[in-house]
Amino acid sequence: MDRLEIGFLGVGAVLGLIALRLPIGIVLILVSFCGIWAATNLNAAWGLVRAVPFQFIANWSFSAVPMFLLMGYVASHAGLTRGLFQAMRILLRRVPGGLACSAVGATALFASASGSSVATAAAMSRIAIPEMIRAGYDRALATGSVAGSGTLGALIPPSILMILYGIFTQQSIGALFMAGFIPGILSALIYMGMIVLRVKFNPSLAPAVDKEPEPGELKAALFEVWPLPLLIMGVLGGIFTGVMTPTEAGAVGAGMAVVIAMFRRTLSFHMMRDALRDAASGTSVLFIIAMGASMFTSFMGLTGLPRVISDAMLSVGSDPLTLIIMIAIIYIVLGMFIDSIGLMLLTLPILLPLLSAADVNMIWFGIIVIKLLEIGLVTPPVGLNVYVIHSALRGAVPLTTVFRGAMWFVVMDILIIALLIAFPAIVLWLPSMMAK
Repeated sequence: MDRLEIGFLGVGAVLGLIALRLPIGIVLILVSFCGIWAATNLNAAWGLVRAVPFQFIANWSFSAVPMFLLMGYVASHAGLTRGLFQAMRILLRRVPGGLACSAVGATALFASASGSSVATAAAMSRIAIPEMIRAGYDRALATGSVAGSGTLGALIPPSILMILYGIFTQQSIGALFMAGFIPGILSALIYMGMIVLRVKFNPSLAPAVDKEPEPGELKAALFEVWPLPLLIMGVLGGIFTGVMTPTEAGAVGAGMAVVIAMFRRTLSFHMMRDALRDAASGTSVLFIIAMGASMFTSFMGLTGLPRVISDAMLSVGSDPLTLIIMIAIIYIVLGMFIDSIGLMLLTLPILLPLLSAADVNMIWFGIIVIKLLEIGLVTPPVGLNVYVIHSALRGAVPLTTVFRGAMWFVVMDILIIALLIAFPAIVLWLPSMMAK
């Protein structure tokens, strides 16, 4: 068996083992080890295990991951995200489908602190969906608005997916953060516009809520949420102006979250313990997946499979638009079965030579990839955001209903991707304005 055949067999083994629901990080490590062993010898395989994980984890940029995770968990456990939905509900009360639009707005703000789409969907499903159902909203609209907008956790900075993408592609993480900001806001606005139009044409989807805020209620709600915009602007402002690197910004953000929690008197030993535990647990999982992906990259490079696939796809069409369409189809199909982080790290080693040959801007492509990965979070049969919401509601809304509601947001995501492809400046303008 030659090395190319071993490469194809390795990819098939990874997909098959993932389909059996084995942890993707462990799968990547085992397949890479066995593949290197088969292609060379046992000593080379052990050398890969000893060298690659250390070299990868020693990458200084990776220290941004635990910092941003800690910032998000401190903000969540300390209640800095509490009141987001209430404030948006008051501000958008006169908009058709106001509660659903409020869920989108609150979810977008929550996403900017958490960096995790699944965590965002889980938190907002307990807050926003019950209130929409009590108000008589269509259950598909209520659950779909949180499932769909929950994906913004991967796009609105700071984003863990962007950090991993930046490390693997050797792109500026700060530039990726800035590149995701405008598409993230645009996505939220398009989601809201879709909800308003649907409710305009079919008012039964979202009965009007006549409840007017009490005197001083809006002021109290805004006072409740002021720390979060301050925190995010401090972090992104430091990166944009060049004052801080993303790693430094993550540390400053975590520190700011702790100081704000102290100021609001929500800081406690138990809160910090839970935030530190969750951040450590999340970091460990990500590191295992990333180490496996790094080993898989070495294995793929040894077999020469990425170059063969690159040449085959370039033979179909070498212009960037054709390539992006082919890659989009691959991501949408595989995204139905593989979680977003695993899918990105699994495919990048194969796609990077192809993208390099086609001279594709990797910052722009990174945002396209993240939008494609977002679609996988709400499409069956895996659709993690949908299952998280179904679980949080304890089965009160059928799984098929949540998927049906989320499909409207999938259509909007495809529209947004088309806009980003047609107008790359939406992605690239803000990074071009950054201080060097």
